[in-house]
Amino acid sequence: MKPIAQLIVTAAAVAFSTSVIAAPAAATNEAPDVLVKRVSTDVIDSVKADKDIQAGNTKKIMDLVNSKILPYVDSEKMTSQAAGRFWRQATPDQQKQLAEEFRTLLVYTYAGALSQIKNETIEFKPFRGQPGDSEVEVKSQVNLTRGEPITLNYRLSKGAQGWKIFDLNVMGAWLVETYKSTFASEISKGGIDGLIKKLHDRNEQLANKPLNKAPQK
Repeated sequence: MKPIAQLIVTAAAVAFSTSVIAAPAAATNEAPDVLVKRVSTDVIDSVKADKDIQAGNTKKIMDLVNSKILPYVDSEKMTSQAAGRFWRQATPDQQKQLAEEFRTLLVYTYAGALSQIKNETIEFKPFRGQPGDSEVEVKSQVNLTRGEPITLNYRLSKGAQGWKIFDLNVMGAWLVETYKSTFASEISKGGIDGLIKKLHDRNEQLANKPLNKAPQK
């Protein structure tokens, strides 16, 4: 993923959480487009108002991710779709480990870009969802201070805890599809456990680097 795409994804409050994190009660009946707008605006405003986050303060960045982003994303659904047919072959314990490592990787990757947010703004397109939909797409574009706007679309699904994000499209590429090929390649070499180890090792590397210098992927 290109650095600017990484920035935009983070600015729009996209990261990934485990399914055990419950969404606040107020969000349970919130419409999907309203949810995305609220979370995106809240995160961007928080970053712009905090000089420590802009400077790359690790603790504040991770606190922001945990409090304002993680409750609204379904990482288990994201991980299962990225793993594809291999997800059904994994044991429950392997599924749990894989979801945890994938969530951690994405948190490190995208949290690193929070300190880069300056004057970007998000413009949401008219929402086309229907009352009975269980999966919808929320479309938006990010307006940069320099350069052409960047398309950023979200896929959300509705569950017992309300709407949650499970995929996003940056500049025409869906994130799940991007990771699907990477997961398949690693599994072909070392199985599910090999993929889990690969993600774990990558997370160990990222844990020892400043967030604002974290690699793209």
